[in-house]
Amino acid sequence: MPAINQTIVSPMPELPEVETSRRGIAPWIENQKVSAVVIRERRLRWPVPTEIDRNLPGRQIRSVRRRAKYILLDTDIGSAMLHLGMSGSVRIVDAAEPAAKHDHFDIRFDSGKALRFRDPRRFGSFLWSAVPEDHDLLRNLGPEPLSPEFNGDYLWRKSRGRQVTIKQFVMNAAVVVGVGNIYASEALFAAGIHPKRAAGRISAKRVSDLVDAIKSVLDLAIRAGGTTLNDFHGSDGEPGYFKQQLNVYGRDRMPCRNCRTPIRAVVLGQRSTFYCHRCQR
Repeated sequence: MPAINQTIVSPMPELPEVETSRRGIAPWIENQKVSAVVIRERRLRWPVPTEIDRNLPGRQIRSVRRRAKYILLDTDIGSAMLHLGMSGSVRIVDAAEPAAKHDHFDIRFDSGKALRFRDPRRFGSFLWSAVPEDHDLLRNLGPEPLSPEFNGDYLWRKSRGRQVTIKQFVMNAAVVVGVGNIYASEALFAAGIHPKRAAGRISAKRVSDLVDAIKSVLDLAIRAGGTTLNDFHGSDGEPGYFKQQLNVYGRDRMPCRNCRTPIRAVVLGQRSTFYCHRCQR
């Protein structure tokens, strides 16, 4: 098991950071019985519902899984849905450890440990659903990017007739979940596709290449522990090192690693976008 009392945090967690958080907490809480839920602050992005207080205590956490950027704590009667928001973090602590200012809730276990949620900005959420797949926040989401359902044929069919830029298209959670700003820029570079190209005007072969690139970039990021932008740390206390492998994101005017042409930056859909105009067509 990982060492306890290590913070898992990112300034704006994307899928690899959330997956790293899930993997960090799962060994400590799966198959553990909840002894109590301590809510110190209900005013998160949405008010913490009283169903949490009624339904979690006394239940065993049967599995800890992820859907998009939500961590789902499954019990036999439903699931708690945890979202880290922009500044949230989860960690495993001794239940008796005093809470800090922004530690908004604990899920305590018979083992004497607790899952503690910290969120200075309070943009995270802690919700309950009897059937999470039918919840309003999850019902209309696209497939997971690392699943077999997300493939070249699927993305090519979805993109036909679409004039939106390919970067904005793959960042649409109704198309595919979890392809955030950093990883969209990196995948488009890996596939050699210009981020401003209309999604509906890209060939089936190049769309398939993009799917492969998305899967590869996300897999590398997960294995590296996420992207270090400020103080993201994994459950073992080691920082994520994927930032050292970034080819375009955050490298405005720096030389392309392939051709040495300066990387360019533009804004698409109110998000900074980085690309090489020579390598990406």
